[in-house]
Amino acid sequence: MNIKPLIIGDLVAKLPIIQGGMGVGVSLSNLAGAVAKCGGIGIISGAQTGYKEADFEINPLEANLRAIRNHIKKAKKIAPKGIIGVNLMVAMNYYAEHVQAAIDGGADLIISGAGLPAKLPKLVEGHNIKIAPIVSSVKAVKVILSMWDKRNNRTADLIVIEGPKAGGHLGFHKENLEEASANFDTTVIDIIKEVKIYEEKYNKKIPVVVAGGVFDGYDIAKYLKLGADGVQMATRFVATDECDADVKFKEAYVNCKAEDISIVKSPVGMPGRAIVNNFVRKTEDKGVKVSKCYNCLIPCNPATTLYCITEALINSVRGDLDNGLIFCGENASRIDKIVSVSELLNELESEILKA
Repeated sequence: MNIKPLIIGDLVAKLPIIQGGMGVGVSLSNLAGAVAKCGGIGIISGAQTGYKEADFEINPLEANLRAIRNHIKKAKKIAPKGIIGVNLMVAMNYYAEHVQAAIDGGADLIISGAGLPAKLPKLVEGHNIKIAPIVSSVKAVKVILSMWDKRNNRTADLIVIEGPKAGGHLGFHKENLEEASANFDTTVIDIIKEVKIYEEKYNKKIPVVVAGGVFDGYDIAKYLKLGADGVQMATRFVATDECDADVKFKEAYVNCKAEDISIVKSPVGMPGRAIVNNFVRKTEDKGVKVSKCYNCLIPCNPATTLYCITEALINSVRGDLDNGLIFCGENASRIDKIVSVSELLNELESEILKA
């Protein structure tokens, strides 16, 4: 099938592919810049972006805000004509400050989930940065678009529909994953219909992209034929040369089998999909003592949590897999090698054209 560019207002991506934000530190400037340079949209994760900063342990907030600004600028140097966005979780502490850092750094787009980003339109008022909520149901898109319409007299610039096959924290209860997966295509179609109401009201195109379990160009073509404008992919971009994670993290994806991937308990109360390793088994047995709180997420209580998710994710991205949590999408086991971003995008483009 023919490939149309992904157009978000005045932003035009040659390929209708957004590289999903992956934290901690899996998608920073190197990966996002490479994807944007090759015609996709590169996304920097706003989750503990400054974990490598010298003052992170004593002043994580300042380190994170500085790192967000710097990584956006670095990605823009890699891809001067590319589109660079930031993924920010609503559940993070100091959400407003992170939004401002994305604006100050010159990001083109903020994608926001892990809760409904009710305050996002007000926070970006007066700036040209695009905003996109992540939703997992028709109900969620109705709530957020109605809220933005009534409170802010504006609508979304982009909608990301994240399905139950995604990696990391999921917008579904564990017991609902199978049903949500079976009904996902219908959900996509219904959300596209709902978005059209606001397209007509605001006389603007609101592109819809599909995320969660999108593995190859044939998957992309399937969702384009359903009426979506593009996709968001994360897992495939881990196994690339340019991914910001340690090579051991990437090799965990290459070496894992389907039976190694499971739904795990997260300290923030949401189910998450990850590779089951020694660390996950320890957390399921008796937990891992928390020695320090990074004050990263609103729902987390250090006194009762099973483990520190910041510490677990930092360990894994640095290659300490025995003491780290390795988030991944459902299809991670299908990855068999590490390639360059350009190779991956060329492969995906070729498959779309054949579909």
